[in-house]
Amino acid sequence: MILLTRLNGETFTLNALFIEQIQSFPDTTITLTSSKKIIVREPEIEVARKIREFYQTIGLVGVKEKQEKNER
Repeated sequence: MILLTRLNGETFTLNALFIEQIQSFPDTTITLTSSKKIIVREPEIEVARKIREFYQTIGLVGVKEKQEKNER
């Protein structure tokens, strides 16, 4: 789960596993797998960083990197 802020200043937690796409229009727009769109204050790069950290926390990212290091 990642913590984000709506344009009105309200914070909310979003399950990053349901994010399909992130775009800047110039506001950051997140499209979920359900096709629902959410506009947030955080820049696209910050949302991507939060997603990557969440994936690392639950073990979805980082395993391949460790395997590649072990193969060298």
